[in-house]
Amino acid sequence: MSDSASWTPLHAQLHRTLKVRQLLPSGQRLLVAVSGGQDSLCLIKLLLDLQPKWGWDLAIAHCDHGWRSDSADNAKYIKQLAQFWQVLFYGKTAQQIPKSEADARHWRYQVLSEIALSDDYAYVVTGHTQSDRAETLLYNLIRGSGADGLQALTWCRPLSVEADNNIWLVRPMLEILRSQTGQFCQDQQLKIWSDSTNQDLKYARNRIRTELIPYLQTHFNPRTEQALAQTAELLQAEVDYLEQATEQLYQQAIIFEPNSTHLKINRLILRQAPLALQRRVMRRWLQEILPTSPTFEMIEKLTALIEAPNRSQSDPFPGGAIAKVDGEWIYTI
Repeated sequence: MSDSASWTPLHAQLHRTLKVRQLLPSGQRLLVAVSGGQDSLCLIKLLLDLQPKWGWDLAIAHCDHGWRSDSADNAKYIKQLAQFWQVLFYGKTAQQIPKSEADARHWRYQVLSEIALSDDYAYVVTGHTQSDRAETLLYNLIRGSGADGLQALTWCRPLSVEADNNIWLVRPMLEILRSQTGQFCQDQQLKIWSDSTNQDLKYARNRIRTELIPYLQTHFNPRTEQALAQTAELLQAEVDYLEQATEQLYQQAIIFEPNSTHLKINRLILRQAPLALQRRVMRRWLQEILPTSPTFEMIEKLTALIEAPNRSQSDPFPGGAIAKVDGEWIYTI
């Protein structure tokens, strides 16, 4: 930590989190996503101050979606910060303006993955906070998600599903509130680049942030964000356990037909398992055979065949596949 930087409670908290959770090992090359908002500025400043203790090689990446008239100036500001801090800077601008939050997020992670892969960064670090975790849980709950969606904002996950792409996405600030990052930036005299799109209430997440969370804090629980984030943390451990159990059961129950792309699953084995694992196995199976993500209704339709009479069959799934019962087996055609 540089002599000019003061050791704040937030420095101590992040340092402790990194040691306990072993999220960002010493001496690693870290690519830090910096938008210019308070969370990402807080993150990069904390990591820079902790760098002497951990020996990281830090770089900054900024993704310009082109949504705002000031986005080019925003990118220029981040580049100037990187130069001031003597940190390598990567700036990328979208060739086509993303049409939605989901499109923007997909493009952003694709860019970060490409930079990390080409320049040998093992870790991509983002400034998601405890507040983001609470909002994500509420957002997915309202949309009808199960436990997997409710704990979706995790500390660490592979950045890409590619097996040979060993790059990790790390969110080390999931125990830090947005109010804390704002105060830190103010104390450190960091100029926050305000993003006007964060106030646009046509985006559901913004409405949750500016209307729903404050309402819950005022009328139900002042510590709403902490309580929801704690729920997400509990669910994460439970989902990890269930996923391991699901994979074991899936491998026990399923077989590939010789000379065929079709799968068969043994429903006698599945009958011995709890409903939670039955549903997860059926979701896993549908992910193998469907062109789209399976819905709750699709999973229930397939799960019902575990106890259905012989020769029963499902309605067609997207893509035309049909599941049929043949004795102890369920198979797709």
